[in-house]
Amino acid sequence: MPAVKTGGCQCGAVRFRVEGELGHASICHCRMCQKAYGNFFAPLVSVREATLIWTKAEPARFQSSNLVQRGFCAKCGTPLTYEAPDGVAVSIAAFDEPATIVPEIQFGVEAKLAYVDDLHSLPTRTTLEDIDAAPFLNDLINYQHPDHD
Repeated sequence: MPAVKTGGCQCGAVRFRVEGELGHASICHCRMCQKAYGNFFAPLVSVREATLIWTKAEPARFQSSNLVQRGFCAKCGTPLTYEAPDGVAVSIAAFDEPATIVPEIQFGVEAKLAYVDDLHSLPTRTTLEDIDAAPFLNDLINYQHPDHD
């Protein structure tokens, strides 16, 4: 029986299932990925050797270059795919169990933000440890779709 992994966007409007083995997991630092994710980098995993099935709506798409489309949820904006002529990659964090998908290479390092390598040295705290600075967290109700169907 092939491996099956599920995932989707933040609001649950777009859900997917991947049947088969995932390909290489990576982080891309290129400027296009930074902008597409609104973040320091894009964590992606190839699904070109597997079957990607949209189980609840398909993502909207933006043509970010002449060769690449980016899939995202039209309702909540969650980045979901990188679609190129050589195959599709899915956002690692969009999977229900992202901790099981470990990046093994970094691409686009010419645009890597210099401070990314030092993020591990920043002070850390859990969400609720910040309650004094952000007391609203105590009353926060999460409306995100759960990490399962």
